[in-house]
Amino acid sequence: MPTHGSPSQSAEDYLERIHELIERKGYARVVDIASSLKVRQASVTNMVKKLGEAGFLKYEKYRGLIMTDKGREVARRIQSRHATLSRFFSLFGLDAETQRLDIEGIEHHLSPATLEMLADLAQFFEEHPAALRAFEQSRRRNRRSPGPQG
Repeated sequence: MPTHGSPSQSAEDYLERIHELIERKGYARVVDIASSLKVRQASVTNMVKKLGEAGFLKYEKYRGLIMTDKGREVARRIQSRHATLSRFFSLFGLDAETQRLDIEGIEHHLSPATLEMLADLAQFFEEHPAALRAFEQSRRRNRRSPGPQG
C-alpha cells in the first residue's frame, strides 16, 4: 500500500518507463512514452504534469523530461523490485513472457517485507541447488497425485 507522498501504481509505471527510456536513449519524449505504455499522448502529458507537480520530474520545453533525484529513487526501487521478482521466478523455469505478465500483475501489491522474503528465498535456492531440486521433485509428485475425491 503506498504511503503518503508515494506515487500511485500508474505513476510508478510511468516513472519506470521514463527512467528506462532515458537510460536507453538519453531522453524520453511524450510520443515514446505513449507508444511504449500503449496510452494516448494526452494521457502522458497529464501524468507528466502530475509527476512534475509531485517533484518526480521536471519538464523543460524543447529539452524534454528530466528526472529529479526523487523520481530516480522511485524508478530504481521499481527496477529493483522487478529484478527481485524476475530472479525469483526464473529459478522455477517460468518463461520471460509469463514472468513479465505476472510481475506487472503483482509488483504494486507486494509489501517491502514480502519482497525481501522473496529475495532471501531466491538467494537460498541459488546457494542450495539441492534444495531447489528437492522442491521441484516434490512439486512434480504433488501434481501427479490424484486430487481429493468429490
